[in-house]
Amino acid sequence: MGEGMSDGLLAFRDEFPILERSNYLVSNSLGAMPRAVGDRMAEYARDWSELGVRAWAKGWWEMPVNVGDGIAPLIGAEPHSVSMQPNVSIAQSIVLSAMDFSGPRDTVVMTELDFPSVRYAYAELVRRLGGRVVVVPSDDGLTIDRNRLLGAIDERVRLVCVSHVLFKSAFIMDADAICTHAHGVGALVSLDAYHSVGVMPVNVAKCGVDFMTGGVLKWLCGGPGAAFLYVSPSVRSKLEPAITGWQAHVHPFAFEQEMDYAEGIERWLTGTPAIPALFAATAGPEIVLRAGIDAIRAKSTRQTEWLIAAADARGYPVHAPRRSADRGGTVAFDVPHGHEVAQYLLSRNIIVDYRVGAGIRIGPHFYTRDDELEACIGAIDECIESGAWAQFAQAARSATVT
Repeated sequence: MGEGMSDGLLAFRDEFPILERSNYLVSNSLGAMPRAVGDRMAEYARDWSELGVRAWAKGWWEMPVNVGDGIAPLIGAEPHSVSMQPNVSIAQSIVLSAMDFSGPRDTVVMTELDFPSVRYAYAELVRRLGGRVVVVPSDDGLTIDRNRLLGAIDERVRLVCVSHVLFKSAFIMDADAICTHAHGVGALVSLDAYHSVGVMPVNVAKCGVDFMTGGVLKWLCGGPGAAFLYVSPSVRSKLEPAITGWQAHVHPFAFEQEMDYAEGIERWLTGTPAIPALFAATAGPEIVLRAGIDAIRAKSTRQTEWLIAAADARGYPVHAPRRSADRGGTVAFDVPHGHEVAQYLLSRNIIVDYRVGAGIRIGPHFYTRDDELEACIGAIDECIESGAWAQFAQAARSATVT
């Protein structure tokens, strides 16, 4: 491939220590840690050590909204419209808990290819709240037919909760069409944007989505324990989530016995925030914002196209959309003995992951060099041609016996 000197995004490589010693191609699962995270975690430890309980007055209490303000520009949102949550399952559950299923609108629409954790939460909560979940199937295991999805959204639907980018195939759902159709029949829309924010342009104002969740764990390089919840102005101060806590109270330190919801995004908070995760969460989004999402998307498109071409040349089945407009930042393809080959790559410090039904997943990011992708494909060739995969099959059998 050879990006030469034209790829200005490689200037950010120095900010990620793991790139000095690894070929890191798994940002679709866990983004590389920015160097600044160590300093920010040390700041947290220093504040706690030196100030004790007084550290809350140094901005800890406001962090769920202030850190959310750092996410807002990456999704086209206004300030004070994003709150930070521990994970997307909780964030989506908060959204669902604000829904009323007692009337004729008793339905939530999801898809077969949404991330299972969210589907687990919805299946249980909707049932206990007296509603029902309609799951739109996939014809090919990679995509969801837009017309079939839109056809499932009718006047009985209270909420549509679907992924913006499908986690297994990186297929991009048509958020604009979904929101337009759902709003036309009086339904609300909640998008799980975990696999889109940070690797492609996202604009909540443009598509008009009511809720958007995601996390900093992956493309935003912010680590685990910090997810985000955007709530649109049209519903932000109207709905009352049942999953709540004292941060959502208008007077949290009055310790009143009854709930009195705060206005704005604060009412979508819950209990005491996970402060260490919020300290870690800020450096990555700041770098992504500096790098520029349009430049990140252009590079991602180019590199994933190259990966698909490399897989095609070797006859490997590709489990990702062919059209770049339909594809997020990840390419998965099946190779012979895929699980063992993935273990071989890991042993060579080429960091990928493997999913049954998808194959080896490769997620280059803005800091990935072209020659790192070439090295990965070359190592796959070497592993298969030499039969080196067999030793990892034997190791797996030995571990099972043990």
